[in-house]
Amino acid sequence: MKFGKKQGRGWLAAGWLLGAAAWTGAAEVNAPDTLVYKDGDRVQGRVVSREGGVIVFKSERFGELRVAAADAAVVAAENPPGVSPAAPAAGPAVAGGPAAAGAAVPAADAKKKPVVDQEEEEPHGSRWERFSPWVLTARVRGFFGPWHGRLALSTEVVSDTTDRNNSAMDATLRRKWERDEVSFNGRFDYSETDQVATTDVVKGAALWRHDFNRKQFAQYRPTLEWNRASKRVGLPSDYVLLQQEIGVGFNVLGAPGRKLRTGVSANLFDLWNTAPTSNHTSRGVPSGFEEVEWALPWRLALTQRGVWYPVRDREDGWENKVELNKKLTETLSTSLRHEIRRNNPDGSAQDYTRLKLLFGLDF
Repeated sequence: MKFGKKQGRGWLAAGWLLGAAAWTGAAEVNAPDTLVYKDGDRVQGRVVSREGGVIVFKSERFGELRVAAADAAVVAAENPPGVSPAAPAAGPAVAGGPAAAGAAVPAADAKKKPVVDQEEEEPHGSRWERFSPWVLTARVRGFFGPWHGRLALSTEVVSDTTDRNNSAMDATLRRKWERDEVSFNGRFDYSETDQVATTDVVKGAALWRHDFNRKQFAQYRPTLEWNRASKRVGLPSDYVLLQQEIGVGFNVLGAPGRKLRTGVSANLFDLWNTAPTSNHTSRGVPSGFEEVEWALPWRLALTQRGVWYPVRDREDGWENKVELNKKLTETLSTSLRHEIRRNNPDGSAQDYTRLKLLFGLDF
């Protein structure tokens, strides 16, 4: 059988249109999966893999996300019965259509649905989804991987008989293994009255804790504090304080939601002071401590740590920090924190009492 040039061109056009129709059908069949967070937020895309309790999800708008399996679930795409999501629609189903006869698509039909930029077709609110807390948290989680933490902020501006400005920022990063726990914390507290700084403290702390067994553990806690608004006898007395704590303890309670620890430590205090002249002092002091981590109903959590420093030549020192945290969603939380310090063994660091209301972004 011989084909003329016109017949050959017609069959070539029919084959091209048939392939385009099959590809379009496959695109319509392959609906995206949906990643649903516990607070109801949704992201569309495809599941890449599941790695050690972490869902790796390729979203259409935000790229690759890594989300803990406990924080979200995947709803698989719904496809017509008998059609695999990865397989294109069969060719014979469209073989009898006008494309098979070599019919061209009318120009009027092409004008019915002009090509529109994807940004314009999206609902107005979806343009701002990338700035929502859950998207930001997912990106932060993807960056830090197995590390978890919180970014918190507190601020207050009061104007009555005096003008007061109080601000606090706090960042925490932690990771747990089977027998080890590591955490880092940085914070900044600032207060001023009538444009005179009354509190200006930068503080950094770290923790490494190792469990020998279910009951016994050891820990190392270095803490660095820089106070740029300290005063002694009415004179400026800025200082830098480095405290290193090495201790051993006993797990009284070790349940996941109820932990109580107690123990003893050796502390080394190094103080660099500016008043009346620059000087450096160093001192070793023992201490006893207790720590509480308690999960409460209504997504509340209570944490507390108290330390007692028995000192021979002056009053015993002690400090305590208690915080009540409330999770508003999987990514947003608020907490009430109370801290107190009295008679710090270094001899120069300021005593204080602080009460803060913080709002945080958890990841």
